[in-house]
Amino acid sequence: MTVTDLKNLLERAQTWPEEAQDELVAIANQIENELQGQYYQATQEELRIIDAAMASIDAGETATDGEITTAFAKFRQA
Repeated sequence: MTVTDLKNLLERAQTWPEEAQDELVAIANQIENELQGQYYQATQEELRIIDAAMASIDAGETATDGEITTAFAKFRQA
């Protein structure tokens, strides 16, 4: 990728929905932090999602082997 490619992408991104633009900025910030040797810091929303997932696991709510096999088959087709 050249500087021109990057500039063109950023120009096109200005027409994206705000949510997509926010995601692009978050990903770019994460890459920059990693390049600077900084650790990733989860957002409050990500921490809430992790907490909810851990609570589900603690409550015994896990996927069956069949559900896992189905999910992997679906993702392999994509």
